[in-house]
Amino acid sequence: MSRLADVDLSVHLGKKEATQQLAEAQERLVRLRLRLGGQLGGELGPPLCVLFEGWDASGKGGAIKRLVEELDPRHVRVAQFAAPTHDEKRHHFLWRFWPVLPGWGGMAVLDRTWYGRVLVERVEGFASEDAWRRAYGEIVDLETTLAAEGMVLVKFWMHVSPEEQLLRFESRRDDPLRAWKLTDEDWRNREKRDAYEAAVEEMLERTDRPGAPWHVVAADDKRTARVFVVRTVCDAVEAALRARGVDPDGV
Repeated sequence: MSRLADVDLSVHLGKKEATQQLAEAQERLVRLRLRLGGQLGGELGPPLCVLFEGWDASGKGGAIKRLVEELDPRHVRVAQFAAPTHDEKRHHFLWRFWPVLPGWGGMAVLDRTWYGRVLVERVEGFASEDAWRRAYGEIVDLETTLAAEGMVLVKFWMHVSPEEQLLRFESRRDDPLRAWKLTDEDWRNREKRDAYEAAVEEMLERTDRPGAPWHVVAADDKRTARVFVVRTVCDAVEAALRARGVDPDGV
């Protein structure tokens, strides 16, 4: 069974329809975020952590922008993770993520996450086989603990076809204001698509849990992907509130 192959990448939203649906979802999220933060209802809600992984040029940045752009910046933290620094490598690979995790009433969005251990570090050989194989259990243990403590975890894999990715690479290459986003490493990674797909499939299979499920986003159409992301986060927050006996629509 291949979760990536099962994704319908042909889905498409027209500009007018997408604009309307996105605005509605963002308004819904603003209300829910105020509810979690205690600005509506008076009590702090559970911490919300949204994790983004995906192919290069799959639209993570654009989706994150639409997810948070209507929120008060004081009420959300966006953290981006690149390759670990020399000092970070001296610690367990999960160590560097702890400081950005939200507490009760808080929200954090992670652009790249601890899943780098079983993706790029696995494929590129930056982690030993023993280390990345062990990481599945370590990640599941972490997320299970966070969920048990009440955290709402929403995990996205932004999925694009190799054809759409190539078009986006070429568009970046030809735009002086966006060319900085494209690196030699991005081109090299394309040549290892099969190895990365195998890593993604194993990641999805081994780390999808009820308290921390994966959502594979059909991202060939950016508008569709952005609406899906915001709606999915709203659905997760509403479900968490209802599980605690709280009416998400109440004040």
